[in-house]
Amino acid sequence: MPSSAACLLRAFVAAVMCLPVSSSIPTAIGSYGENIEVPCFYTTPLPSDLIFIKWKYTQDDGLSGDLLVKQAQKAEATISAMGLYKDRVSLSNTSSLILSKGVLADQRTFTCMVVGPSSLNEYPVQVKVYKKPSAPQIKNKAKELENGKLTMLGECVTQDANPAANVTWAKNGQPLVNDGSTVKISNQVTVNKATGLSTTTSALQYTAGKGDVDSKFTCLVQQEAGPVQTTTPETFTINYPTEKMSLQVVGEGTLKEGDSLVLKCQADGNPPPTKFYFHIKGQKVPVDNDTLVMPGVTRDKSGQYKCSLYDNEKMEATKDIVVNYLDLSLSPSGSVLKNHGEALPVTVLKNASGEVKVWWTKDNVKLEKQPDFKSLRYADAGLYLVEASLAGIKRTQSFQLVVQGKPIITHLSKAYSTDKNHKVLTCEAEGSPKPTLQWSVNGTDEENFYDKGKVIYKITVVPSQNLTVSCTASNALGEESRFIDVFSLNGNGPHHEDRYEDADQAKVIVGVVVGLLLAAAIVGLIYWVYMKKSRQGSWKTGEKETGTSEEEKKLEENNHKAEV
Repeated sequence: MPSSAACLLRAFVAAVMCLPVSSSIPTAIGSYGENIEVPCFYTTPLPSDLIFIKWKYTQDDGLSGDLLVKQAQKAEATISAMGLYKDRVSLSNTSSLILSKGVLADQRTFTCMVVGPSSLNEYPVQVKVYKKPSAPQIKNKAKELENGKLTMLGECVTQDANPAANVTWAKNGQPLVNDGSTVKISNQVTVNKATGLSTTTSALQYTAGKGDVDSKFTCLVQQEAGPVQTTTPETFTINYPTEKMSLQVVGEGTLKEGDSLVLKCQADGNPPPTKFYFHIKGQKVPVDNDTLVMPGVTRDKSGQYKCSLYDNEKMEATKDIVVNYLDLSLSPSGSVLKNHGEALPVTVLKNASGEVKVWWTKDNVKLEKQPDFKSLRYADAGLYLVEASLAGIKRTQSFQLVVQGKPIITHLSKAYSTDKNHKVLTCEAEGSPKPTLQWSVNGTDEENFYDKGKVIYKITVVPSQNLTVSCTASNALGEESRFIDVFSLNGNGPHHEDRYEDADQAKVIVGVVVGLLLAAAIVGLIYWVYMKKSRQGSWKTGEKETGTSEEEKKLEENNHKAEV
């Protein structure tokens, strides 16, 4: 007859087997190759009269297999595991089952059984083992893609994952969608029989366009509850035919005579064309690259230029090119000798490829306009320079003008010195070659000045008597003299000459008044004669209006005296 404890245990087991099984089993997740902890998910504290805790597992054949038992009164658990779990199981302080070096075979159900004198509770736990996939790699990459053609771009491979990794493709950071025509993505998963780990291979077929020249393709791998891994971005050569061409002038600035003309023919095809025809003034020149150099071009090289593909001359580009030039001539030029008062026409001729800017300078001073010499002055003498510019081209022409003539005294004056004890005589003249000025008296503090045909000669004198002084200006072409009265300073000092000069001024005034009176008298006489003739013609009828020959002679004499 069995003992009462054994009967009780059988009763508990029978009762447990009759309990309904929960449809939701907790899951414990572990990492491949690392220790996996399987917790005992009891919901109430362990009974104080706990007899033992037991861990078991569901075998491959569906039967239950024992792993270990921990008696309440013992410190160590008794391990009964065999086969896959021999030497791989242990119990933690919290009654969790520890599986060392987790493998994919550990993905099964483990049950924690808690047994007391009057209770028996089981807590099943489903174990999942995760394995992070290897870093993805793009293999079997295409060497080049053809414009508009569906081409195998490459295969993205990630290995040793559990569960199998999810692979996606992206272009410039945006996911590619399998549309079955321009984009085709096919994934394949293979399982290693020895390890049970999965390898995912994703093949991408892609229809490239010209816009994909710089596109960056990446492969992304993500696992459930794991991080995203991305490949290094890949770019691909896109082959496409030439659709557009351009002809360019290489170099900065405008083209001018003497420059090298560098033409570059560009085509948008890929790979780029390496041979072209350059069409220059009706000549077709083959070139094994995209650049043509023409050194030292002249103005006759202006015109339309063209380049075309060597193997397809219908694909071409044209450009109008202007070689800038500037010609400048000036009349007169060089050294020009002219006489004072003569006219000198100035003519500037320009021949250029565009609008020319012109400016004049005289002795390095800018002029507002072109000089116009209708009557030359001595001050007009100097170096004249005309400068023209166009598109970086500068031209200059010049002439040196010399104005010659005999001297002309333009000013003769006298003045007191600052201390009123001397006389300062000033003679100014114009002429070229440089005139020589000569006073008829000697003086001190002589001062000479000459500039642009004008000469000034000052002297200081102390006249002891009234003098008439002359200044003579002379050069190789002639001379001129002028006179001035200088009064003595002896006796009464400066006031003495003041009186003489005042008297001179009075004489001038009196002379002017007398002249006016004489003029009035002459006008009155003429009026009287006219009135007399008028009266004679009115009062004496039948007589001649003219007088006798003696009267006419006397009248003419009187008129002549009046005019004098």
